[in-house]
Amino acid sequence: MINCLIIDDEHMAHEIIKGYCDLLPNLEVKKHCYDAIEAMEYLSAHTVDLIFLDLNMPKLKGFEFLRTLSAPPKVIVTTAYQEHALEGYELNVVDYLLKPFNFERFLRAVNKVFTNQCQSSNNNTETNTNSIFVRSNKKYIQLDLDSILYIEAAGNYSKIITTEETITLREKISDLLVLFACDDLMQVHKSFAISKKRIKSIEGNRMLIGEFTVPIGKIYKSMVLQLLK
Repeated sequence: MINCLIIDDEHMAHEIIKGYCDLLPNLEVKKHCYDAIEAMEYLSAHTVDLIFLDLNMPKLKGFEFLRTLSAPPKVIVTTAYQEHALEGYELNVVDYLLKPFNFERFLRAVNKVFTNQCQSSNNNTETNTNSIFVRSNKKYIQLDLDSILYIEAAGNYSKIITTEETITLREKISDLLVLFACDDLMQVHKSFAISKKRIKSIEGNRMLIGEFTVPIGKIYKSMVLQLLK
């Protein structure tokens, strides 16, 4: 579960962000703060994983508030002012949402939080949630990246075979590997990418992933052989 804090002086912004969060089962809004001072008081006694932060607020501006935090959580900026984007990235914000933003854009920002957690999971496996939201058949599914066995290209779609189910997405394998950004996933054929930790055996130009046989493409064979060294 990702615990969230919304900091914005506009009630409508709170309603929109809260509505988007409610669509994602792994996000929980813990507090609505309408200025940075209120947020500072809340954070003095509570911790959160993610802040949705407006910039143009009374009393204390968004980035001024962010600089007061010695160990800030993940931050997604939500603002109507594009000119501060560079400053935001210098402060290591996860994403910069320009109002008004739709749910698709909101989802991409939230997925960056999950992706960043996956990238750092080798250093901190206890606190990270290796999952990401994907769209399949007009609904959003929370995909546990650790459960992936392999990914297979299927025309204009890709099939993600996990330990529990098969999920079909309208995405290319190459795009999914960029989106997931997990070191464990590796392309071994133009139509297949596998989870390295799920390899049972390698023989000739094929490998056994769980109970499934996956081919190894010629141009990928040298990378696969590196796993044996």
